[in-house]
Amino acid sequence: MKFNIKKRNGPAQIGEFTFNDKKIITPNILFVDTSRFKAPDFADFLLTNNKTNGQNPVINVKDDDSCISKCIVYPDDISQKLYSSESKDGPADMFIVANAHQLFQQPKKFTDFITDLGEEIGYDKTIYTPTIGTPSSLALLTYMGIDFFDSTSAITAARNNTLFFTYGNYKKDELIEIPCSCPVCSKIDGKASEMSFQDILNHNYYALLTEMRHVRNAIMLGSLRNIVEARIKTSPNLCTVLRTLDNYHYDFLETRTPITSKQKLIATTKESLVRPEIKRFQQRVINRYRKPSSTSVLLLLPCSAKKPYSFSKSHHFFRERIMSSGNPFVVHEVIVTSPLGLVPRELELIYPAYAYDIPVTGIWDEDEKKMIRNMLSEYLKQNKYDKIIVHLPSEITDFVNDILGENIVTCVNHPTSNESLEHLSGVLKETVKDFDRIKPALRQEEDVKCFATYQFGRKIANKLLKGCNVRGRYPSLKILDKQKQLGMIIKDRGLISLTLDGGIRVIELDEYWVEIFDDFALKGSVFAPGVKDADINIRVGDEVIVKRNNNLCAVGVAMMNGDEMKSLSFGEAVKVRHKKNE
Repeated sequence: MKFNIKKRNGPAQIGEFTFNDKKIITPNILFVDTSRFKAPDFADFLLTNNKTNGQNPVINVKDDDSCISKCIVYPDDISQKLYSSESKDGPADMFIVANAHQLFQQPKKFTDFITDLGEEIGYDKTIYTPTIGTPSSLALLTYMGIDFFDSTSAITAARNNTLFFTYGNYKKDELIEIPCSCPVCSKIDGKASEMSFQDILNHNYYALLTEMRHVRNAIMLGSLRNIVEARIKTSPNLCTVLRTLDNYHYDFLETRTPITSKQKLIATTKESLVRPEIKRFQQRVINRYRKPSSTSVLLLLPCSAKKPYSFSKSHHFFRERIMSSGNPFVVHEVIVTSPLGLVPRELELIYPAYAYDIPVTGIWDEDEKKMIRNMLSEYLKQNKYDKIIVHLPSEITDFVNDILGENIVTCVNHPTSNESLEHLSGVLKETVKDFDRIKPALRQEEDVKCFATYQFGRKIANKLLKGCNVRGRYPSLKILDKQKQLGMIIKDRGLISLTLDGGIRVIELDEYWVEIFDDFALKGSVFAPGVKDADINIRVGDEVIVKRNNNLCAVGVAMMNGDEMKSLSFGEAVKVRHKKNE
């Protein structure tokens, strides 16, 4: 057996599971195939009751008499610790959670166990949880890192006259109409209550198949979490699992969550506030980021529907007032928004700030208020201003005003009303004249340094920008050391991409590095077998430096996290952009 990962989306992964030369895409469903329950024709993987050499029932690949023997049925007791990943035939490729059904009834224990198991077995093994996969739970379970499910749940549900749907399960007698157009239901001429056991079972099979395809598509697109948050509303148990995962296993999620994405983050639920990419953004704003040093006036602004904010009509109005103030670059704009909390203007190109969407009602719930208050309070401890101007609607000002200290409120009714904009313009002109005039070139360099601090941390940012100029037109800004380009902000990625010269400048700082073996021939990308060591803080999508014997070889984008690079023996570790001729 062999398992190769093709695409990651958090702990979830699209993989290729090879067994006896047959390749099966994961995640996938093992369909029960016995004399009583025939698997559907579309099944890729079968679960049979055929016996081999008098042993217990085994898992068989469709159209093959061989069984998967290199697996561990674990645990017999959920309290026992996983000491070894060895099966009787060598290193295990599949880990079967034998009591998954019982464990799943205890959401916190189940979540703790699956994350512990995932950490213990690493990135190149598969997990199979029998009996618990349903259309409403597949997205969440896959998001946790589970690769295989089976059709037992479909059979059990059919025995109870229950039909599967992504939005929950329903008894056939509860349905006035059949709300489905699968190949089974579309042929039924009658009421749902007249459906036979076999009709319901076949419908449930199609429901599992359809949802699994949705899940795999979402993993490929990088949008699985959006589906997860929609599906969990069908069950308090699923909600408990996700909330436990988010609140108690952040490190497990964060290390596996890409630093950037092209997919929009849809923030429509309570669970969106604690998504790993959002918590990581908030932590970096507080712990890494520092405001442009020449700014003295903080201007708090509302978010906009269009992202990045600068491209929106409302922020165009705000920008006009700032630029006409007489000393615009002493003003620092910070956007107040949910679910991110605070977005300094310089970070609006960074994911997820440039790619999220929320329902706009003007009503802020207590969790959002608490999050924004905490963010603002911590931010102001780290970043000091002489003046604070608040151009926010009253529904926000009401719950943040007491932690701002002395401030000037400029919004009247609506932030973009003529009266509000005129008031903002007047206050800005009166406020900025008390400070030394800041040159645009200086401010632009400081903004890019702030950007680099968020991305790389302060050591690399200070070293990379020291003595450099920034040229170009926003958002395409280049970092130049005289005529030598060190890096450039790429709008599509929302990050700084380094050149070889940029890599040389910061290589000695020992951060965001990947070391390759002496005998690894670097012809294109860096693959995992060629990685000798790597910074464990690297995340998928990070800009990294590739070195050999402490000498720069290349710069590029991480396609695995640092731990994966060191532990895997296959797959692309770094997509190289520039490499040094050797």
